[in-house]
Amino acid sequence: MPFARLASATTPTAHIGLGLAAVGRPGYINLGREDDLPAVRSVDALRERTHELLDAAYAQGVRYYDVARSYGRSEEFLADWLHSRPGVDDVVVGSKWGYTYTADWRTDAEAHEIKDHGVATYERQRAETAELLGDRLDLYQIHSVTPDSPALTDRKLHAELAEAAAGGLSIGFSTSGPAQADAIRAALAVSVDGAPLFRTVQSTYNVLETSVAPALAEAHDAGLTVIVKEAMANGRLAAGHAPDAVAAVAAQTGLGADAVALAFVLCRPWAGVVLSGAATANQLASNLHAAVVDLDEDRLARLDALAEEPGAYWERRAQLPWH
Repeated sequence: MPFARLASATTPTAHIGLGLAAVGRPGYINLGREDDLPAVRSVDALRERTHELLDAAYAQGVRYYDVARSYGRSEEFLADWLHSRPGVDDVVVGSKWGYTYTADWRTDAEAHEIKDHGVATYERQRAETAELLGDRLDLYQIHSVTPDSPALTDRKLHAELAEAAAGGLSIGFSTSGPAQADAIRAALAVSVDGAPLFRTVQSTYNVLETSVAPALAEAHDAGLTVIVKEAMANGRLAAGHAPDAVAAVAAQTGLGADAVALAFVLCRPWAGVVLSGAATANQLASNLHAAVVDLDEDRLARLDALAEEPGAYWERRAQLPWH
């Protein structure tokens, strides 16, 4: 299991990962994006920004990097960085399949990605990922599993994923939507020849969306590594957008609202890796302060009180524009 590499890490930031969703393509739904990225978001400009972030992350102890087929050229950018730094041999690389990037490097595309969890899509995207990342890929995740996903019941797909696992690849899944808990529990029941198929789960959990916590605890107890995405709620918990309670705790700690938001997740006993989705080196440095944020019972209680009803949270997320 590649995440065993992180278990022995001594740096406080080893359990903070870097996700490249925000810098692998010109358009995304994070707030503040118009100020975070270059005015001209060419392929070369975003490749340079991605490499800058990866260099900064590695230097500061970050050892998990997360990409996806639908994150524009994120796999390509990461592969280029790994190839140019052959001495970087202690990182864990995860990617995802199940969405196809369709925006053609535009921010005004009618559809930025198309979802398909069928075997044919898996086979095509697995080959595409292998061409870029080769044996540097440690974890391959089904992207955004929901309770009605055919990936939960397709035995042919399960057999192919189990074959990849037998070859040394860890198999995981990510979730999204108000029924994340149902998807996780269904995935925990998936087995091939009596052995559980999935080794990791990646879910949205943050100050505003906490409903999935019991299911993530169950997954952790079942032996899965839990990866948390969107801990910043797509920028809603960053300075300038954060609720008053988050800003107040940040002021008390002397650190940023973003660090407080990430620390809220890091303190959960089931959280194995918490992703930073930073788009600038300064954001990343601020995010990494989460490792030293002190959240006592009073501060945690004030943050816990901010949780929204899941349906309302996901409805608002669906309304965020692509910038």
